[in-house]
Amino acid sequence: MTAISLQGQDLLTLGDLSAGQIMGLLEAAASLEGRQADVLKGQTLGLLFRKPSTRTRVSFEVAALHLGASTIYMTEDQMQLSRGETVGDTARVLSRYLQALVVRTGAHGEIEELAAAASVPVLNALTDHYHPCQVLADLKTIREVKGTLTGIEVAYVGDGNNMLQEWIQAASRLGMTLRAATPAGFGPAPEVLGLPHVQAHPPQLLHDPLEAVAGADVVITDTWLSMGQQDSAGKRQAFAGFTVDGAMMAKARPDAIFLHCLPAHRGEEVTDEVLMGSQSRVFDEAENRLHVQKAVLWAVLAA
Repeated sequence: MTAISLQGQDLLTLGDLSAGQIMGLLEAAASLEGRQADVLKGQTLGLLFRKPSTRTRVSFEVAALHLGASTIYMTEDQMQLSRGETVGDTARVLSRYLQALVVRTGAHGEIEELAAAASVPVLNALTDHYHPCQVLADLKTIREVKGTLTGIEVAYVGDGNNMLQEWIQAASRLGMTLRAATPAGFGPAPEVLGLPHVQAHPPQLLHDPLEAVAGADVVITDTWLSMGQQDSAGKRQAFAGFTVDGAMMAKARPDAIFLHCLPAHRGEEVTDEVLMGSQSRVFDEAENRLHVQKAVLWAVLAA
């Protein structure tokens, strides 16, 4: 049913894939949308979540069910991880029971350690560094609305967090134009910018959100404070002027769309006017998490 195979591979960031593999996943997501099959019947997917989730957990569980697999949801406090068992030992044991492991955690090094020790595919459901399945959903949404990814100009406004860093990976692989505006001191990590494929096709890094948004086809933002972060350093004050509002959207192309991975903090990174306005595609974007998750599971476990 799909033309993409990542059989047995991990998915830790889109930077690990080729442009053809990313596009293959998007094609697979489109072909699997609204369809169910028993291609993963008898397989079990483990969801190891150290952070809360709405969209990621539900979309992965439903995607697995649509493909005939079962799921086991695991939190740190339910496991021996909470009593000092190593990440590596946990991965080795879970590999004996499961066909794949979906991990939502903090430090990206932890998921890399899990993947190194596991003998089954490890899929990144969010780390502090990257969020590949979310950006796949963003790309699918843009392609649905615009009909293509070629020539599309994307503006990112806000924190240089996992969403921006994953977008940098995707844009560099696909040759897309990406302009990112962050406050001084809140840009993406130097190690991401230093990756060879990113240096070959780098984003334009700015500090003026209006400059980033001018003429853009897509405007993206995310929360200023990621899960677990505290505003002890007055971070919100540094983001004055970075709220995506109607005036900022007016600087983009008239047919520009707005994306946000959710949950949104209305009145901070985006106004209610934009979030619920005619240019917003945030709920289509959220739905597409299901379709891309299904494509990823198919490609890794069935194709």
